[in-house]
Amino acid sequence: MNVPFANLPLNYTLHRQEYDEAVQKVMSHAQFILGPEVTSFEGNWARFCNTSHAVGVGSGTDALQLILRGLDIGPGDEVITVANTFIATAEAISYTGAKPVLVDCDLNTHLIDPQAVEAAITLRTKAILPVHLYGQPADMDTLSTIAERHGLALVEDAAQAHAATLADGRRCGSLGIAAGFSFYPGKNLGAFGDGGAVTSSNEALVARIRLLRNWGSVVKYHHEVQGYNSRLDTLQAAVLDVKLRHLERWTNLRRAAVASYRSQLHDCPALVLPAEASWTGVHAYHLLVIRLTDHDRDLVARQLGAQGIQTVVHYPVPIHLQKAYAELGQPRGSLPNAEKAAESILSLPLFPEITEEQITHVCTQLRQVLSRSPQART
Repeated sequence: MNVPFANLPLNYTLHRQEYDEAVQKVMSHAQFILGPEVTSFEGNWARFCNTSHAVGVGSGTDALQLILRGLDIGPGDEVITVANTFIATAEAISYTGAKPVLVDCDLNTHLIDPQAVEAAITLRTKAILPVHLYGQPADMDTLSTIAERHGLALVEDAAQAHAATLADGRRCGSLGIAAGFSFYPGKNLGAFGDGGAVTSSNEALVARIRLLRNWGSVVKYHHEVQGYNSRLDTLQAAVLDVKLRHLERWTNLRRAAVASYRSQLHDCPALVLPAEASWTGVHAYHLLVIRLTDHDRDLVARQLGAQGIQTVVHYPVPIHLQKAYAELGQPRGSLPNAEKAAESILSLPLFPEITEEQITHVCTQLRQVLSRSPQART
């Protein structure tokens, strides 16, 4: 049996009529840039996230960069984020001219460690940028207290956290001064190409981001500031509006699939299942990430692949060990939890349409692989 890591073709097949109708409508009116579907989706996404505004932009990376630009963060400033995330989080900081300051994660949740954040604050620090990694909210109440104590902006990287909530019901996207979302196709709410959005209830910041995303212009050919070409395409907004109607149901299906994985793997001593933090209400499970305790992760992945099971590593090299960020001067051993995670984590197949039969096949094959003699990592 083949089990794909995700199954976008199946999703399209199941919702073909809805998607095709939405796309055809845009094709008919031909307002491909900032058309009515963009306005519609922005309003719907803001309401979903319990914020006053959403601003559609070109990507999740752009969303974070424009937030930081809107906060006047630039050369000479520092922004604290976590090392075990996709490099775009750090690059969004770098694009402003500011310096990303990378800190370690908690090994149980893989989320940014608030104590490490506070220890990294300097006179140059202007913002904290936690990542709601794999679909679970960071410890936002603790981080908010730290941010307030030091007079810092708290910005959410919510690229993987569509529909995630804290225990009190507050949604990711509404937990800081602003949040950046990605709608990359593989996300829980994914477009048919690149796309992103900023959510915020800060009127001044939203106005600034709307200006920056569209060449610094409100009136065509009149430019108030040096801006960017970063607008959510109307076609993508139309697709996202269709998908948004299904997002909560798809989230529930993801969570049910994870519960099935847990029931079949809970007594497997060779792996650690993902921990749900005490502050988490809804873990949206963009990814189901396990940690192997005494096996060679890459060997396990190859053996599962030989059985038709597709797995991915998110992420194999923490940012401080990437060649692109050698300039930060953080050597191997400086962020031990991020490094240990990078060596031992494995993302299992997970998508709303995954079947119980597929989950059982993954769990059975994984158990068989792990029952063999442990392969020590070098």
